[in-house]
Amino acid sequence: MLQFQPPGFGHKVIHTSLGAMVYYTQTHAPWKFADTEDLPPLLFLHNFGGGASAYEWSKVYPAFASKYRILAPDLIGWGESAHPVRDYQIRDYLSTIAEFITQTCHQPVMVVASSLTGALATRLAIVQPDLFQALFLVCPAGFDDFGQGVGRRLPLSVINTPLLDHLIYILGAENEIAVRNFLQTFLFVKAERVSQEMVEAYLTSAQQPNAKFAALASLRGDLYFDLSLYIQQLKTPTVIFWGEKAQFTDIKLGRRLANLNVDIIQDFYAIADTGILPHLETPEVFIGLLQRYL
Repeated sequence: MLQFQPPGFGHKVIHTSLGAMVYYTQTHAPWKFADTEDLPPLLFLHNFGGGASAYEWSKVYPAFASKYRILAPDLIGWGESAHPVRDYQIRDYLSTIAEFITQTCHQPVMVVASSLTGALATRLAIVQPDLFQALFLVCPAGFDDFGQGVGRRLPLSVINTPLLDHLIYILGAENEIAVRNFLQTFLFVKAERVSQEMVEAYLTSAQQPNAKFAALASLRGDLYFDLSLYIQQLKTPTVIFWGEKAQFTDIKLGRRLANLNVDIIQDFYAIADTGILPHLETPEVFIGLLQRYL
């Protein structure tokens, strides 16, 4: 979705075991210069949910383009990347994220990731620590943490009903009114922060062919797990940011998770007056915070 990328960014493609993965990086002025490929990689991983894509980080990563090689992929099943028709599972994302890192990075990478993808990055860093230098996680959650499921908003019997699941996706993600309502009601604290560009970017991603399969896997809870069972094993230096008013994943959950591994989780920072995507809601604040830790 190049039309939603900041100036100086274009897309490239790598091929994973589940198909092509598009990613955004510096490709021309003012960011592209002779030694860009030699800059340390900084990888941004977007959250899941109807219409998700690398756009989620597009207000943040230009601030780091002069010092880092930016890598912002549309994960498999989302954005402009391949949308294989399948029942997506956790292993699909653990394997394809690992494949992406090994194909694009020649040194351990710093990863900035949000929500469920932040939790998946945590699991991957545990089993393949050599891929990672540091983690910067925003509201990381497995949505079944401490055995308390919080992410599913519809009964499984409804979500799994043939044809009805398609109708749910059309009504909930493939029209402008629904997208705007979702952003304003569930992801942001202040509705006026949702721009028309944000709505169009999420809608464009949601309308990609076969986009419903990854979204419905997330809605069903096929990708959920208990992060508390894993985070204690983490050895990669980590900083956690949390939107103070995040829905579904209360800040108390975040502090409880962080307290399971205080030696590795070096800081826990609550971002005031924001929801589950503070980096999209108040990018100027998040940029300042991330610069402090980088």
